[in-house]
Amino acid sequence: MAVGGLLLALTAPRRTRAVLADRSAWPWLVPGAVATAVYPLSFYAGMSWAGVAIGNVVSLGTAPLFAFALERLLDPPGARPRVTTRWATSAVAAVLGVAGLALGGHAEAAGAAGTAPHLLPGIGLGLVAGLAYAAYSYTAGRLMREGHGSRGAVAAQFALGGALLVPLLAATIGPALTGAGAVADTPLSLLVGEVPPLAVLAYLALGPMFLAYVAFGRGLMTVPSSRATTVTLLEPCVATLLAVLAVGERLTPLGWVCLALVLAGVVLTATDARPTPAPAPAPKP
Repeated sequence: MAVGGLLLALTAPRRTRAVLADRSAWPWLVPGAVATAVYPLSFYAGMSWAGVAIGNVVSLGTAPLFAFALERLLDPPGARPRVTTRWATSAVAAVLGVAGLALGGHAEAAGAAGTAPHLLPGIGLGLVAGLAYAAYSYTAGRLMREGHGSRGAVAAQFALGGALLVPLLAATIGPALTGAGAVADTPLSLLVGEVPPLAVLAYLALGPMFLAYVAFGRGLMTVPSSRATTVTLLEPCVATLLAVLAVGERLTPLGWVCLALVLAGVVLTATDARPTPAPAPAPKP
């Protein structure tokens, strides 16, 4: 997150400076940057304590609900979203799906979940991560609606959040680079072999933290944060499939049903024909 956030700023310096120089943007920029820094700390610690499956789906599965609550609380009265039957159905389907994946969808995790010594703190951190994810999505959307381009809004927010994480990066980069990279025999490991830790860190910075958030910022220009975070529930589905291919986890029959539930909720949200917010105004010079 630190490297990806700073890279976003370096690739859009003029737009980033324009957001940072706008004093009216700071009431949204500061909480967004703090949420950007809190998210990876709570997300990865939650997965470490509660397990990859549970930590991932709790974090991503609760984000749309937090995003919707933020829109209801903070949007101007005339712009607050309504709870439609279609949105409620898609949200319930997606949340039930991620809950089922977390609690009983993984064959190896299902039996051990109740005995994990840090399960409840891990779930709590997952909830914090879901709130942080919703918060920086919402604040980035507000910056865009106030006239800043998507690239500048996301880059400025992630640059500040990345700067907050630089001390932690300096303290942990050594152990991360010298950590063991071996994994169990899985279809992916048999295909590519052991991947050096530096290559993994480079991928995380360039892929999920840089390119993905450039696309996410563009998406926030035309859809509200609650809808965007619901669509990104595809992430735990993809993570679950990758866990099967790359980590050697197995899904129970319930897990495959829950995966289908999440996908159904995402499809309902993505194909919703309800009016979307007016396009963001032209970026400020």
